[in-house]
Amino acid sequence: MKLVTIAATLLSLSATALTAEPFSADVWADNWFEMRVNGTQVAEDHVPITTERSFNAESFDFEVERPFVVGFIAKDFKQNDTGLEYIGTRRQQMGDGGIILQIKNAAGDTVAVSNADWQCLVTHTAPLDKSCEGDKNPVAGEGACGFETKAEPAGWDQPGFDASAWPKADVYSAREVSPKGGYDRIDWDPDAELIWGPDLEQSNTVLCRLVVD
Repeated sequence: MKLVTIAATLLSLSATALTAEPFSADVWADNWFEMRVNGTQVAEDHVPITTERSFNAESFDFEVERPFVVGFIAKDFKQNDTGLEYIGTRRQQMGDGGIILQIKNAAGDTVAVSNADWQCLVTHTAPLDKSCEGDKNPVAGEGACGFETKAEPAGWDQPGFDASAWPKADVYSAREVSPKGGYDRIDWDPDAELIWGPDLEQSNTVLCRLVVD
């Protein structure tokens, strides 16, 4: 019985290996991202989010069997829960985010791009009142500098997760996001769009997912 179980397991693993396809991905993010496929990390922004002007592009490969779930954790830099950066300086401000993605198969055909088909859940929103940006002594959770956090839902980046209640991704123009730092070195598919949460400045951490058939 044990031999039969082992043989069945090996056959299952072999079948999975045979049906997995190679894919390549290009991602640009402001400021930082982690990409997962079926819950397993396949890439992470190599530039730390704490690096000033850390937006950059990454290109990488992965293999997976279709259909599969792409899960994205995207973060804009913030010094603390006020959602501000450069606190206490003349540059004190709300940061702004944005990501764009394309995935291609081995033949070079595009199989997925970032657009309004994605579903994105914001897990950190701050400041709740944008007047916090001009506060001389901004304190997280006080006055205009309130914030809102949500826990990362268990299994959100895996097949079978019910994301029907998640809102669609918000789409932005290049003029609104002003992408720099590697964006121009990627030959983007015409259908690939810049996406984020409902507000480029107040949405600081965004979870985005897409099922690729």
